[in-house]
Amino acid sequence: MGPELQLQLIAYRTAELLEEADNHRLAREAQENRKARPGGKRRRGLLGKIISA
Repeated sequence: MGPELQLQLIAYRTAELLEEADNHRLAREAQENRKARPGGKRRRGLLGKIISA
């Protein structure tokens, strides 16, 4: 394998890994934002309280 081809493969794989890391980071941030609530606790809706009671 020539050095130019090897360099292109390395650059391509690096770009793939960076994109995967970005997607993972965005998914993790979305999960954290979904869990964040005012006061720091998760609140159940009124319907959930009525049904479980």
